[in-house]
Amino acid sequence: MHERLADFENRCRENGLKITHQRLEIYRELLSSTDHPSVEAIFQRVRRRLPTISIDTVYRTLAMLEQAGMIHRIQTSEGLARYESDYGLHHHLFCNNCHEIVDFTWELFDAMAPPPEVESWGAARKKNIVITGICRQCSEREQK
Repeated sequence: MHERLADFENRCRENGLKITHQRLEIYRELLSSTDHPSVEAIFQRVRRRLPTISIDTVYRTLAMLEQAGMIHRIQTSEGLARYESDYGLHHHLFCNNCHEIVDFTWELFDAMAPPPEVESWGAARKKNIVITGICRQCSEREQK
């Protein structure tokens, strides 16, 4: 985590962003989270360490970090934006029941060229898949 925080500080400097305690704590929370938390979840977790932080600060910080390419937002079918610090090449599985998000890789998809319509449309910069459905745990609960 120390290396990722040092990288975060360097990227802030490269983007002309101040390194504030609030920004560090929000990013630290994303680094330690594996559940792709929502803004509200990040706010609640960070507020335990920084009781004076506002939800507005969390919203603004996440928007700024996303714009700087330092975090990734996942838009879900539940209508909530969820966030992660892992910006490596991967995709997501989303359970429509429990709203769990799981990362997965798909090398075959990543290696495929987009269809010709994409080239006529313009320049694609990123390919990402979100597969929605029901996870095994929810499916087994429904069967009982």
